Amino acid sequence: MTPCGDDTSDLLQVHPLTLESWPDFEDLFGARGAYGGCWCMWWRTTRAQFEKQQGEGNRLAMKAIVESGEVPGIVAYQAGKAVGWCSVAPRESYASLNRSHVLRRLDDTPVWSIVCLFVAREHRGKGVAQKLIEAAVTYVREEGGKVIEAYPTVSRSGNLPPVSSFMGIPSMFAWAGFVECARPSDSRMIMRRVLE
Repeated sequence: MTPCGDDTSDLLQVHPLTLESWPDFEDLFGARGAYGGCWCMWWRTTRAQFEKQQGEGNRLAMKAIVESGEVPGIVAYQAGKAVGWCSVAPRESYASLNRSHVLRRLDDTPVWSIVCLFVAREHRGKGVAQKLIEAAVTYVREEGGKVIEAYPTVSRSGNLPPVSSFMGIPSMFAWAGFVECARPSDSRMIMRRVLE
């Protein structure tokens, strides 16, 4: 368990998603699978396959990833309850991201990618996503990664609803030491942090 927080009242514990923590992940994502039956499979599969297996099929697909021993991300806990999720893995884990024309690779540098942040409704606006980003950086460093990449949404009209900002916003990543490397569209930015 990795502590992450400024004081004991705000302390989060972060675990990699494994079979042991799978029930907590299911509880966090709830009956809707986070957003419309996604189960964080949006970047891991083709769009046609995603639509076909939306809901229960996506849940089973994510569970199969976990059962294979792959760690698809990290889960944040507060007082023993899962309150947040960050999908972070080597970019190669995200088949749809690697096919994206907008978010194409910048270069041949091996990178880990943060593609999703999800925070339980009652814990939003309390800095959980930011702490998940910090924990993801620590996790990638511990796994031997050298560069971590993010693809935040650039808002053109103020606050974004959670379903539109699941990849984060630029200020969250800038706060965590990421720098802008590309602006491939009006609404998308590619940011990186080089790990020491």
